[in-house]
Amino acid sequence: MRRLLPLLIAGLLAQGCAQNGDASTDAAGADGVRLLVAERIHTSDPSRPQAGAMAWDADGRIVEVGSAEDLRSNWPGAEVVDLGDAVVVPGLIDSHGHLMSYGFSLMSADLAGALDKAEVISRLQAFAADLPEGAWLQGRGWDQNLWPEREFPTAADLDEAFPDRPVWLVRVDGHAGWGNSEALRRAEAVEGARPLAGDWHPEGARIERVDGQASGVFVGGRARALVERAIPEQDEALREQALERALAAAVSMGLTGVHDMGVSRADLALFRRFADEGRLPLRVAAYAAGDGDAFADLCSNGLYTHDGGRLWMHGIKLFADGALGSRGAALKEEYSDDPGNHGLLAYEPAAYEDIVRRAHECGVQVTTHAIGDRGNRAVLDAYANVLGDSAGPGHRWRIEHAQIVSVEDIPRFFALDVIASMQPTHATSDMGWAGDRVGQERLVGAYAWRSMMDAGVRLALGSDFPVESADPRLGLYAAVTRQDRDGQPPGGWLPEQRMTAAEALEGFTAGSAYATRSEGEIGRLAPGLRADFVVLGEDPLQVPAAQLDALTVRATWVDGEAVYEVR
Repeated sequence: MRRLLPLLIAGLLAQGCAQNGDASTDAAGADGVRLLVAERIHTSDPSRPQAGAMAWDADGRIVEVGSAEDLRSNWPGAEVVDLGDAVVVPGLIDSHGHLMSYGFSLMSADLAGALDKAEVISRLQAFAADLPEGAWLQGRGWDQNLWPEREFPTAADLDEAFPDRPVWLVRVDGHAGWGNSEALRRAEAVEGARPLAGDWHPEGARIERVDGQASGVFVGGRARALVERAIPEQDEALREQALERALAAAVSMGLTGVHDMGVSRADLALFRRFADEGRLPLRVAAYAAGDGDAFADLCSNGLYTHDGGRLWMHGIKLFADGALGSRGAALKEEYSDDPGNHGLLAYEPAAYEDIVRRAHECGVQVTTHAIGDRGNRAVLDAYANVLGDSAGPGHRWRIEHAQIVSVEDIPRFFALDVIASMQPTHATSDMGWAGDRVGQERLVGAYAWRSMMDAGVRLALGSDFPVESADPRLGLYAAVTRQDRDGQPPGGWLPEQRMTAAEALEGFTAGSAYATRSEGEIGRLAPGLRADFVVLGEDPLQVPAAQLDALTVRATWVDGEAVYEVR
């Protein structure tokens, strides 16, 4: 996350510059058409994979793609945007992110990459220096797998440094939280003492305990909520600030679209206000947060689409299990490094299938977080039961993450036409300990992008920000190399699952567009589609794979207008 701060600042400044504009790029030609000329345009359109020029009308729709010579001749009155040696690709779409969480993560203590608890404490102390006295100290990104002991922390680890201020820290995967004793005391004041003592656990969640008392770590959403309900609600001004920061950072990295996984009624109202006011610089495909208020609205009022074309909610996002790093992913066999633990299913199968069936009856697209092999199988079983004979390309149902999948279940994705929405940087973040969790045999179906593609499964690629960096360049790099940014391990982790640069780019463009039924609007650069594109300083299909994470984003355009530029 620290690497994103310079980009965030640049994004905020340059976005303002882009909105002010200048005569060379912001005034359309006499016939209302703009003509872009570049060294190379990768279109993701099979009928014309490359071009040298592209023209779009005043509504931001592409009218022609071809050679610079032909388009200059065909559109003599067009205002020309000459990008010189730049390379243009379709707008990058993150198929799995969390805008509000991302924005708040930019406003809380960044614990990503901390190598031990002492570093966590040091970062928290530095961040707390600017907080009002008594305010909750919140942070995100800790990962015990990076620490020497590789064990969950406790409240006591925070108490000496913070005896009176409540501290609440969300794990890197977002599926566990760690609080100090003051945070637990405040939780007891809200929930009562019983939930934090004894051997009780919320459904589909776990409270880590020592001698029958909550130790300070809460695994799973329902367990985290026991503490988080004690945290004062964010006011609307703070929520607006968080969204502004998230959007500015996203477009600075070349994102023209985000599939926002887990949006409440209040979140959608804020997104809608931004869209109404022309403050939404990218497209947001919002997915209702589980069986909650936003899903109820979809069933009562129908699918939601904003008139401006940059916001819609047509789907619901559910959970099947937890995360691998916190041993909450549901596995068929026990964890190799935690005998007796099979992880957590978020719902009993019948209850989960009931929600899926209601969504199907309402015409709502279903997508489900599933990480473990048992979790993925439970989702495939429920999808098969509900879809029945209607399983086919029309439903566009998805599984998010699909990290550990039994080899025999991979063909079921294809048979049910289920989209695998996967995040390449999860593999490179998890590779140091994933084998410890599941053993070598289950790694055959781990983060198996190539196996999915070879089976005919459609992929949509993303990051799961703020669990991972929102920067899609890191996703391209991870997909092609399966290495960390230091080039380790040599040849890549489970290298047989690597993707080509073209496949990875398609996963972040056309593949993500298909996953929201948007392939007729975005994801490619072709006549009739929206002029959403990214201007790069280098060609992602020609540079060495080791340089994909360092591509230069010169500009991000949405609807034929620059929403971010470096000047």
